[in-house]
Amino acid sequence: MPGEVTLTFRSAVRADVPAILGLLADDDVSRDRGFGVVPESVDAAIWAAFEAIAVDDRNELIVAVDGDEVVGTCQLTFIPGLSRGGGERMLIEAVRIGSGRRGQGLGGELIRWTVERARERGCRMVQLTTDKRRVDAHRFYAALGFTASHEGFKLAL
Repeated sequence: MPGEVTLTFRSAVRADVPAILGLLADDDVSRDRGFGVVPESVDAAIWAAFEAIAVDDRNELIVAVDGDEVVGTCQLTFIPGLSRGGGERMLIEAVRIGSGRRGQGLGGELIRWTVERARERGCRMVQLTTDKRRVDAHRFYAALGFTASHEGFKLAL
C-alpha cells in the first residue's frame, strides 16, 4: 500500500552516524543545550564513542529504518545491579524520531521494540529519563505504560 511504513530495527553501523547526529540535533531541547553537531562535522570524539558502544555488549545503538532511511534512533544500556534480586535493567536514552516523521506511530513502535529487547535479555525493568520541558514526551511514555515514579538529577561535568 502506498505510504505504508515498515520499520526495521537494527544495530547502527558507522554509515548511520551522520543520520543519527542529525536526529539528535533535530530537537529544540537539544539545540537549547548547544548540541549543534551537523552530520558533516563528525569529529574524533563522536567516532570514539561510536566504537566504544559498538564493542560493548552492555550498550546498543539502535536505528529505526524505513526503506533506506534512518528515521529514528535510541541507545540501550544494560545495567546489572544488586537491587531487584540481582536483576539487570535496561536504560533507554537519546530517543529520537525525525521531526518530519513524528505523529505516525513510529516512536511507539520503537519503544515497544526496545521493551521486547529488554525481555529477550531477561531484564527486570526498563527505565528512561526525559527532560522536564518535554511534556508531550511525558504523555507519550505514560501512554506506553511507563510511570513517573522517580525524580532524576544530573550534574554536567
